[in-house]
Amino acid sequence: MAKVNTGAALLSLCLLLARSAGGTTAADVDVEGTVRTEVENAIKSNPGVGAALIRLVFHDCWVNGCDGSVLLDQTPSGSNTEKKAINNIGLDGFSLIDTIKSKLGNNVSCADIVVFAGRDAARYLSGGKIAYSVPSGRKDGIVSSAAAADAILPHSTFEFQQLKDNFAKKNFTQEELVILSGAHSIGYDTTGVNTAAKGALDNSYYHANLQNRVLFKSDWVMRTDIKAGGDMAEYMNNATKWNNDFAATMVKLSKLPAEGSTHYEIRKNCRVTNQNQGF
Repeated sequence: MAKVNTGAALLSLCLLLARSAGGTTAADVDVEGTVRTEVENAIKSNPGVGAALIRLVFHDCWVNGCDGSVLLDQTPSGSNTEKKAINNIGLDGFSLIDTIKSKLGNNVSCADIVVFAGRDAARYLSGGKIAYSVPSGRKDGIVSSAAAADAILPHSTFEFQQLKDNFAKKNFTQEELVILSGAHSIGYDTTGVNTAAKGALDNSYYHANLQNRVLFKSDWVMRTDIKAGGDMAEYMNNATKWNNDFAATMVKLSKLPAEGSTHYEIRKNCRVTNQNQGF
């Protein structure tokens, strides 16, 4: 008589029971492949969504860590969420996150989707030159506050020292401030006009900044600091170094631990906490 592999038999039984109950297991879904496909298709249809997804990672993770709080329309404490912050005006990509979530189901957190989507947008917009891996396993928070977002996120009107201090609070260096600012290349054309149509993530931001072709004060004030100006000149002249350093800094950003909530979950709907389902 042939021996029975009891471990494999038990796993098959569990999968069968999950499917018969209408559930979806993590093994049933190619999480990263699904995110990648949806992101690439979305950018092909609307180039501006790529920049939105990269921006979304920063605006989520900088406030209470990577917990999907920037996606919430409502929490148990009310609807004055991060989306309503002055610093979050113009945030986009929420509908695509919803679409990806609907395909992945309840096995993947909204926080993970934000990080994965931003990573895949960076890879696509850089022509594969910016590629990095990030771990999964994030949970979704239930706290989201417009006031907190406005207090924590850096303002476009900041002086350089204010920008440095803001980044230092998250244990990010002055050089990492310069590196992440390079993502603004997606939003500038050669005349320095902000436009969602430009779709290249590259070192062109440093060329534009050092030629005084940027719009925001928080961009041009970096030229007032000798060290930051030197970093920008280095990245202007060495695209490969910026690609690699940007990838590493995005990994660090994507690993900021969630904080500020007393409870974490995997949301069924990225726009509301599980407690608020149906309201």
